[in-house]
Amino acid sequence: MRARKIGIAGFALLAILAAACSPDTEDQPAEAVPTSAPTGEPGTDLQIQEVASGLEHGWDVGFLPDGQILLTQRPARLTLVSGTGPDATVTDVAADLDDVYVQGEGGLMGMVVHPDFAESREFTMCQTYQENGEAVDIRLVTWTLSPDGRSATRQRDLLTGLPINSSGRHSGCRPTIGPDGALYVGTGDTAEDPTIPQDRTSLGGKVLRIDLDTGEALPDNPFASSANENEQRVYTYGHRNVQGVALRPGTDQVFTSEHGPTGLDEVNRLRAGGNYGWDPSQGGTVDHYDEDVPMTDLERFPDAVPPLWTTGEQTEAPSGAAFVDGEQWGELDGTLAVCALRGQKLLLFGIDEAGEQVTEVVVPPAFNDDFGRLRAVRSGPDGALYVTTSGGDDDQLLRVTPG
Repeated sequence: MRARKIGIAGFALLAILAAACSPDTEDQPAEAVPTSAPTGEPGTDLQIQEVASGLEHGWDVGFLPDGQILLTQRPARLTLVSGTGPDATVTDVAADLDDVYVQGEGGLMGMVVHPDFAESREFTMCQTYQENGEAVDIRLVTWTLSPDGRSATRQRDLLTGLPINSSGRHSGCRPTIGPDGALYVGTGDTAEDPTIPQDRTSLGGKVLRIDLDTGEALPDNPFASSANENEQRVYTYGHRNVQGVALRPGTDQVFTSEHGPTGLDEVNRLRAGGNYGWDPSQGGTVDHYDEDVPMTDLERFPDAVPPLWTTGEQTEAPSGAAFVDGEQWGELDGTLAVCALRGQKLLLFGIDEAGEQVTEVVVPPAFNDDFGRLRAVRSGPDGALYVTTSGGDDDQLLRVTPG
């Protein structure tokens, strides 16, 4: 366990970069990222504290009312962390996860703790599912945690049928609960069937908006009048591999982070019913997954929603996303935190009030060298950011606060 203070004076403002995730950047090493000169001191430090270690690909973090933390690990392990301090203990939660298909980028992934957890003790996880060793689909499964936190019992399959690649590629499944109680779920497109992103009857390559209790579409969804139940659940489409979903506090604004092909990772502001322009089928003219098409193809889809921010030629492989929230953060309050796998960094985006423009990108340099690949970032009830590393060997849960 350790704590470290890092001065924000050393942060660098990135020019609006240009790059994204090549076909295999989920597990590729980082490359150097060009930065411009620092723009000044926001007037505070950051403190980074190790809460837990000995993890393997920590994928998501959920906060319990009693101050404990649930944490998913990709190799089908569920963990309970006793608190948020450096003396926290880590306990494996007994759960029947034998049907989780652990392969490549797939396994036990995103998670949300239900708002009524104090009464129901329910939480929902994204899981790749297998039968007889064969990949079947990706599904959201609702569980209950025992009163002592030592075991979990499967309650129901909330939503099944999210497409899966037997290699595990583009299995991304990140759920986040909105202020209206809706469950937003970012999904990957499998990197296999090229028609999936533009097919609104498929649940892959989408952001879904569903009822947390039933898994059904919400009546005010953009395609709620469709005869197809999958299409009813679609909030946005034309995505490649959504890894982070973040709701801006005090607004109805939804933002996502997403892996691009060779170049063109994106941060997007979601528009209900919007097409985000990824089409590896080239309008159905090819039967293979063509990754040479534009990430946002405005020529083929003139009404597609352009990205809020893109890395252009630089690869970051962005993953989890969450808003920094609280006056204690000073000038960083309200920024969008996005962690990067290949880029091995935390990026903090200043976004204008309307949610239409990125005004700056601040990068704490300590994450470049000290912590490796970063998978999840969530804002805790205490206002701290909680970040997981994802190197696969002695991974950590980190607590990030202003100093």
